[in-house]
Amino acid sequence: MAEYNNMLVAVDGSEESKIALNKAIELANDNNASLVIAHIIDTRTFATIEQYDRTIVSRAENYGQELLEQYKEKAEHAGIEDVTTIIDFGSPKVKIPKDIAKQYGIDLILTGATGLNAVERMLIGSVSEAIARQAKCDVLIVRS
Repeated sequence: MAEYNNMLVAVDGSEESKIALNKAIELANDNNASLVIAHIIDTRTFATIEQYDRTIVSRAENYGQELLEQYKEKAEHAGIEDVTTIIDFGSPKVKIPKDIAKQYGIDLILTGATGLNAVERMLIGSVSEAIARQAKCDVLIVRS
């Protein structure tokens, strides 16, 4: 099996992403690897809602920050010494495999099989599928 030095786990707060986080922590410990935990706020999904509720993006950002703080604490408590959190805006299908993975020299991306947005998955495909297609490194899609 390959040895991984820099792992990235994409999280959105779903049960699947919690399972992916747990797997990432386990693998990072096994490989003595650094761990990047990323939460991407897909602002495209807010376009219509934001016309009626201007606080939606700030609430989503606050949720993401709280989520990342909890997940970082969990990873550090499990013994991961090098944990980085990232919150960003845009398409997770692009940001995860192309921008963040490249910036941090990621050699393994972990993601849940499904996320929070079933409607988007039905209409334009899953985020995990897009990450697997576009990533230049190994991708582990974690199922519950």
